[in-house]
Amino acid sequence: MTEPAPVDLIDLRDAAGDRCVVRVTGRYRPGVLTGHDTLRAEVLIFADFVDARLEVFLFQEDLDDWQRDLSQLAPGRGVTLGRDRGLVLHLLMQEDRTLWLSVEDPDRLNVLLGIAPQDTWIQEHQQRLDHVRETWPSEVVETSPMAYAWSSDRESPDGQDSKETA
Repeated sequence: MTEPAPVDLIDLRDAAGDRCVVRVTGRYRPGVLTGHDTLRAEVLIFADFVDARLEVFLFQEDLDDWQRDLSQLAPGRGVTLGRDRGLVLHLLMQEDRTLWLSVEDPDRLNVLLGIAPQDTWIQEHQQRLDHVRETWPSEVVETSPMAYAWSSDRESPDGQDSKETA
């Protein structure tokens, strides 16, 4: 089975050439219950003063939060990807609808960019999120605290029963 091609969850850029991309590259531990639904991603930041590539792991809850916060984004409000476990990307919409984008990686980098994206960027990013979820759907359920099982709609790659637990 071949791995899907990487998918950009976030691609924010402006006319000045500043750009931030969050590119989902695959599952953290495919086929292993405790890591299967965790996604590996790269955060790529380009501006005249920075050219960085950082790694981040995204949980399904991160995608849920991103979807909810993105749909409620308005001037004066923000949206965050990641949280308290390493790299955090935060967008804050200004009154003129430009974005302050901060990327904080406690061990490596803190950067703040001002980006004036196209007017349709929110709808485009909702479509990007849908594409990530179609490419790497959630296939693990937490049956009780710290107990996991394959979801009933998971297609077993080897034809075995999908009821294993960890």
